[in-house]
Amino acid sequence: MQRSELISCCYVKNLGAELGRYVREKEFRASPPRAVIGLEAEFNLFVDGKRRRPEKIFGDPSRLVRKKMIPRTGKSFQLPAGGAIYFDTGVIEVATPIVELERGCCYRATRLLWEQIRYLRAELDHWSKLHGRDCRLQGFSTHYNFSFPDARRSKSRNATKLAFLLAHILPIPVILLAANRQSSAVGVRPRRTRLEVTVDFTPDPALMLATCAFVAGAVETVLRWENFGLRQLNRNGIPRITPFRLRKHSSRRGWRVTGDSLGQNPFTADINAPLWKLRDGRVLSLRAIAAESLRPFRRRIRRITDLATLQHIVAVFGGDARSLLDFSKRPETYDDAGRLIDWGRRRMRRWSRSRYEKVIHRVIAREPIRIGQKRYRVERMNGWYQVEFREVGTRQHRTFNLDELVRLSASKKLRPAAVRKLRSARKKRV
Repeated sequence: MQRSELISCCYVKNLGAELGRYVREKEFRASPPRAVIGLEAEFNLFVDGKRRRPEKIFGDPSRLVRKKMIPRTGKSFQLPAGGAIYFDTGVIEVATPIVELERGCCYRATRLLWEQIRYLRAELDHWSKLHGRDCRLQGFSTHYNFSFPDARRSKSRNATKLAFLLAHILPIPVILLAANRQSSAVGVRPRRTRLEVTVDFTPDPALMLATCAFVAGAVETVLRWENFGLRQLNRNGIPRITPFRLRKHSSRRGWRVTGDSLGQNPFTADINAPLWKLRDGRVLSLRAIAAESLRPFRRRIRRITDLATLQHIVAVFGGDARSLLDFSKRPETYDDAGRLIDWGRRRMRRWSRSRYEKVIHRVIAREPIRIGQKRYRVERMNGWYQVEFREVGTRQHRTFNLDELVRLSASKKLRPAAVRKLRSARKKRV
């Protein structure tokens, strides 16, 4: 997801471009106009029991993944499973494509992330068998990304102020849903056109889904508040622990709650014991604080996800479902991620692919597409929203964004070239 750029009075092709027509528009957006979300996960690589830098072992992702991948901006590649893969300062990172923020988006994003993890695990298994080595992925972090549309911006409502406010809201609920006994921080970072929530890797897909749903519901609710000042915490009944000391984020801008931010370590403390003093004088447990923090966001969470996911969140906060902090050690699946993926009994019904997902999977197929009389072949992904094509005949470049491809596909003007050719042959036979 890249920063929106405005280019005044530029010529861009609209959906009638397949007929060779151009329209004059006042602005061109390099990022989607709608709200979107995306997830990322980082992993340490262990080879024969020793931690190794993936750059040293594989060079780049194209030497690990067997299928030819579409290049992306920078050193990343588009995985055949739909997401992206890149090596980032000693870790392997996989990321989902952007997903429209709408009902079912959290399930779709969580499913997409685990599909990337499963694909990566399969490629590592093949490489291990080929070279007689043992490879495993150890969890490192999960990032929950949410766009911040320009329409919701103002001087008193910007990404930095939003991140600072959310850094006072999200930590305790996210700790209960996503962290384990060896976790160390929950962070919030403003990132130009988006907001990023960082936490330890969660090896349980159902808890990752619950985390995504809570964060999405909180972000969507707070974006509708009058302003992003800290007074909104009291107005909306958000419990506030004292002392509460935010630390600078370990990378880039932002803030995080660490083990020494709250007087005692929330990652090692008893989550059921009333140990935490609030500004209003009460002393509550982490579970009770998380349950109170949920109240302003229940309605939005319910609209974005479904009743089963909301009930799972309520159950974790109420002690009727397990948090990873209920265990004395972190799960073994954390240290061997992707080997076994179990959605468990709380798995939601299968949501269909989003419109963006369907288009991206067509792009990944790398089949030539036909628009009008012209055939195009994909060249690369430009960020998360734009796809660069090259015309088969003239070799000229042309860029489409995902919304343009969705509209072309819906109007049946975007078809695989092979299908068009086959249909023409059938007509001639008749």
